[in-house]
Amino acid sequence: MFDQASPSPLQSLQHPLLERHRLRLWIKRDDLLHPRISGNKWRKLKYVLRQALTEHAQGLLSFGGAWSNHLHALAAAGQALGLPTVGIVRGEPASAANPTLSDAAAWGMALRFVSRQDYRRRQDPDWLAALAAGHSGFYLIPEGGSTALALPGVAELWRELPAVDQVILPVASGGTLAGLLTARPAGTRITGYAVLKGAGWLARTVSALYPPATLDPGWQLRLEHHGGGYAKCPAQDRQRILELAAELSVPLEPVYSGKAILGLFRDIEAGRYPAGSRLLFVHTGGLQGARGGL
Repeated sequence: MFDQASPSPLQSLQHPLLERHRLRLWIKRDDLLHPRISGNKWRKLKYVLRQALTEHAQGLLSFGGAWSNHLHALAAAGQALGLPTVGIVRGEPASAANPTLSDAAAWGMALRFVSRQDYRRRQDPDWLAALAAGHSGFYLIPEGGSTALALPGVAELWRELPAVDQVILPVASGGTLAGLLTARPAGTRITGYAVLKGAGWLARTVSALYPPATLDPGWQLRLEHHGGGYAKCPAQDRQRILELAAELSVPLEPVYSGKAILGLFRDIEAGRYPAGSRLLFVHTGGLQGARGGL
């Protein structure tokens, strides 16, 4: 199922703000890569799941919030591969009724809810060892699928992109940004819009996944457009995202790509992107997260 997919569409965007600032903007519609495993999740999981199959894993275990695109995609992949899946979910069991986790459960994922305090231990070796002992033979995948094996799948995106000055994307766990950095063309900068509050640690996470990023001047993180935190979006921002979706003729959600493209347009209005620049926005998928009034 993770053979090379057909390239996702590349769409040229028109908007008065772009004309006024003399910018060209394309959007890479990775939300259309797969009906269930969309966008960066398809690319990040490609080699991770191949490794799990090579190791004859008995199942897959990973982590996420109540609206996790990653857990949603992993549940779909597990069902397709015939592998049991377990999701360690930050939050309360009442969240199991939301559309994201309802899908995951319908596709066979066993949901285990933990407190925010316990969830912070998701990188603690002792806690992970206890999880592994309780799920013998399961392949453990980090939150968001952001592991070294995710990077080559993301890097393949460059094969489908035209020459541009800036590639722009939403950033949560950092794996997609790190993967793009592994094959960044010398003439292209990368700007990531963090969708989490207080995400100053993201630069360290990206560098941990791809150590050369520490000395690479060709990328930056924008931390001011999180909208209050992960899966939070003020009513005013949500309304503006809906308007942008209509103006650009692109479906958006208020958790990842919608929040990032709103930040991009605010930065364009503030003059952060030089006139004449060729910009490309990567739609990382996750439209399922728009359900339920988020």
